[in-house]
Amino acid sequence: MADNYRVASMDRTAGRASTLATNAVIRNTYILLSLTLLFSAFTAGVAMVTNAPPLNFIIVLVGYFGLLFLTNALRNSVWGLASIFALTGFMGYTLGPVINAYITMFSNGTELVLTALGGTGAIFLGLSGYALTTRKDFSFLRGFLLAGILVAFVAGLVSIFFTMPALSLAVSTAFMLLMCGLILYQTSEMIHGGETNYIMATITLYVAIYNLFTSLLHLLGFFGGED
Repeated sequence: MADNYRVASMDRTAGRASTLATNAVIRNTYILLSLTLLFSAFTAGVAMVTNAPPLNFIIVLVGYFGLLFLTNALRNSVWGLASIFALTGFMGYTLGPVINAYITMFSNGTELVLTALGGTGAIFLGLSGYALTTRKDFSFLRGFLLAGILVAFVAGLVSIFFTMPALSLAVSTAFMLLMCGLILYQTSEMIHGGETNYIMATITLYVAIYNLFTSLLHLLGFFGGED
């Protein structure tokens, strides 16, 4: 009887510790995500104010993947925080010329940017809120998301190098849907203990938000842009 009581007590203690650890990961992730988004917005603003030219596509890829791998390698140290700010700041800077291009090309460019921004925020909050409140396990999306993102990435490269507008639209649509799935998946992973490192969770959600915004902006520009 006493042994059963001790086992039950230990199980409750372990359960509380697991819940506290999960809550800490979620809290730290959203705090860090908010800070990186603000820093990204700042660097994008700097690029816009200085009329920075678009960076070479190869430089963007090398910078992104290089900083991504660096952050992954440093994820368990304090330098991981510096690395993630370097990554998100760099990505924000690359976004500045893109936003300027839309504002310049379209008479309603500012409206398009604000609509894409608002839509991205609404989608992220809605999906995150759904995953957090229902606590549904979306781990089954992992294989689909990995394959889908790889295929969409390759298709995006093809559309750029061979200038294929129709394929580019299809890629933007695919990325928008895939990023929605990624938000659900990553939030679920934090809830159910599949992701215990808040730096890596932040990177995943940031990348999802970044790609969701750019994809939505592209689609809005194509279907609603006014010369």
